[in-house]
Amino acid sequence: MNQEMFAMLNGWEILLILLGILILFGAKKLPELARGLGQGIREFKKSTREIQDDLESALDLDAPPPPTQSRKIPTVPRSQPRSEEAESKENEPPGSKV
Repeated sequence: MNQEMFAMLNGWEILLILLGILILFGAKKLPELARGLGQGIREFKKSTREIQDDLESALDLDAPPPPTQSRKIPTVPRSQPRSEEAESKENEPPGSKV
């Protein structure tokens, strides 16, 4: 609604509003008012950011922890390199002696 109201104002109307504010408060008070307005906006943003962070941390605490994937990978024991004699004995038929 505020955007609609300001959208209907043209350049001269905005200039007249600013001139009225200047006459009402005076040139010396305007920087003080702007500084106070800036500090108020800064404090408001800081408070909303803190509240948002608190809400996000509360939601994170309420959420269940993610499931852990504890699949154990079977390990194969390493064997030492075989010699040619051991390999030839395995390939011989049972019962034969060299």
